[in-house]
Amino acid sequence: MPKKIQILVDALALEIEKDGPLRVNWKNYGPLRKGANIPANSFHCHLKKGKPTYVCCWWTVNRVNKEVEIFYVGTHENAPY
Repeated sequence: MPKKIQILVDALALEIEKDGPLRVNWKNYGPLRKGANIPANSFHCHLKKGKPTYVCCWWTVNRVNKEVEIFYVGTHENAPY
């Protein structure tokens, strides 16, 4: 993964840790529908547009303990949704 993308993932992870999983300030942020590869309470956003587009997907593991897990970072073409 390119260094620029890793820096963006780290920034997003810090925001999620500090402010919670709803990150409406990131491009193309939105919820994901539960499916075979998508857990319930999942979200995604675009980290970089263009070719390739990089995305990040995360889900709320436990709302009470505010536990969130990032389950995919990579190109849009290989995203699990």
